[in-house]
Formats: sequence, structure tokens, C-alpha cells
Amino acid sequence: MNPKDVKKEYSNGEITIVWQSAKCIHSGNCVKNSPNVFQPKTQPWIKPEAAPTEELIETINKCPSGALSYYYNETLPDR
Repeated sequence: MNPKDVKKEYSNGEITIVWQSAKCIHSGNCVKNSPNVFQPKTQPWIKPEAAPTEELIETINKCPSGALSYYYNETLPDR
């Protein structure tokens, strides 16, 4: 695996955030828009539980490089 091409996923249960290091241009939009979620000096650096899903999606959609994306997690029907 190329260390410059890392793909990581972080979930809040409702959605999963996907980060692809090879695409990241380090614009800082994620940190500026959701500093409680995106904390590059900590591990893990993405904390999706720190904001509502709607805020996460808005921030991800502002990523100029496409390094951040998301998908909805499947929810199982109540039994």
C-alpha cells in the first residue's frame, strides 16, 4: 500500500465519512467549517459523533478536492 494513498472511514452510525489522503489538498475547509469534528492534531482526526449528520454532510460537500465523501449506513428494520 502506498503511504500517500490511504483511505479511512469514520462512522457516526447514520453515515460513514470516507477520507482519501491522495486526493487531499489540505485546503482546511473541513477544519474551518466543523472544527469539533475535524481535528488534524489528534487521533483519530475525524470525530463524526461531534456534530449532527446534516452538518457533516454540509462540510463534506464543501471539500474542494473530493478527498472527503460519505455514504449512508444501512439501517436494519426494527423487529
